[in-house]
Amino acid sequence: MAFEGLTDRLQKAMEKLRRKPKVTEADLRETMREIRLALLEADVNFKVVKDFVKTVREKAAGAEVLKGLNPAQQIVKIVNDELTKLMGEEAVPLNKAPHIPTVIMMVGLQGAGKTTTAGKLALRLKNENHARPMFIAADVYRPAAITQLQQVADQIDVPVFEKGTDVDPVEIVREGMEVAQKNHNDYVIIDTAGRLQIDEQLMDELANIKELVNPNEILLVIDSMTGQNAVNTAQGFDDKLDITGVILTKLDGDTRGGAAMSIRAVTGKPIKFVGEGEKMEDLDVFHPDRMASRILGMGDMMTLIEKAQKNFDEEQAQETMDKMRENTFDYNDFLAQMDQVTKMGPLENIIKMMPGMANNPALKNLNLDPKQFAHIRAIVLSMTPEERENPDIMNPSRRRRLAAGAGRPIVEVNRMIKQFNQMRKMMKQVTNGNFNGMQNMFGGQMPGGKMGQMAMNRMARKMKKDKQKRIKKLRKLRKKK
Repeated sequence: MAFEGLTDRLQKAMEKLRRKPKVTEADLRETMREIRLALLEADVNFKVVKDFVKTVREKAAGAEVLKGLNPAQQIVKIVNDELTKLMGEEAVPLNKAPHIPTVIMMVGLQGAGKTTTAGKLALRLKNENHARPMFIAADVYRPAAITQLQQVADQIDVPVFEKGTDVDPVEIVREGMEVAQKNHNDYVIIDTAGRLQIDEQLMDELANIKELVNPNEILLVIDSMTGQNAVNTAQGFDDKLDITGVILTKLDGDTRGGAAMSIRAVTGKPIKFVGEGEKMEDLDVFHPDRMASRILGMGDMMTLIEKAQKNFDEEQAQETMDKMRENTFDYNDFLAQMDQVTKMGPLENIIKMMPGMANNPALKNLNLDPKQFAHIRAIVLSMTPEERENPDIMNPSRRRRLAAGAGRPIVEVNRMIKQFNQMRKMMKQVTNGNFNGMQNMFGGQMPGGKMGQMAMNRMARKMKKDKQKRIKKLRKLRKKK
């Protein structure tokens, strides 16, 4: 996962600082050295690292910080604030035309995932704004580029305007815009050509398209795994086209994170979206503050909550919470919840959004092989209706029958049942606002320490408020009846 090495290094540096009863100038120098090395290893631009460390040191070196209460926590806050500023402070929305269509030009080098990202963006626009986007296939050089765009478009039911590979791209865009205006498409996404490297011919063609349509957005799609090269690419495209924003792809891969932390500082252009998965739904708005929290291992509860709200049915979720509270949660509910959780993305990514979980030792030996879900499903589906509805009747003979029916070892059946019972017990405590179950799960210590406890307390308060709102809503409906 992105930033894993950086998060690990920064967490160790901050933890070392927290353990000191008093923070001295020498401790601060040592911490700054660790931060500098961590950022350089993450492939962050050297000048960006130098300026970042200088700013943090100046703000943290003040007497009011070192001699004040909890100096280590104050330094963590300064690092968090400066990371957020480095990446842009706040999310930047897409530019929108005063009249339709809004034109978005997708640019980038070959292999960055430009065509797939265009599809993800179109789907996001459809889902959020009830938009009617249209693609223009302006890449006439890459083999099968038009076919790939058509396949992406078919998945999300978006029309494609194309004229084949023998027509000048500028002419294709001109005719495509006329069709979009005639059909009242409110967004036009132009999939332009890429190259293995920036060249004059490519840039001249893109500049001609820009001059023709005067796009509202020129979004540069960059593979975040390319590190500092991504910054050089961004500079090259920005110098020629004056890009309006960046989309980082493959942020869920084995990337060190240098691109995300350097691009805004070097080019001044915002990162607007990040791609963190292969599904068409895996395109998220880039929130610098949330990314800074993730880098420092403090989790990303807001994104986690948003993903849950998007993928979970509210009535079903409330019914499940009631069952957990009343300890009537059964294997049918478990199966339904498992299906909804898998829609949110890879489980390890979801867990690491929880405070303190990015490099928690409890996760090191956790096997998150997607095949496990299939095995668990097979075990549950081998149960009789009575067994699914009454988890407590699972005696040894029933377990042996399940193992034979699912084709899994008896030890795996026993482990699944044990985990189910632990989860049921823990979730009953969580739904009642008691996080002792969570503490016990991670060796008696709340993930993320005090910050983790604060995040969990905020979540408990939100759950309580939501429950009160639902009760009021139900009372009003009853009065009307």
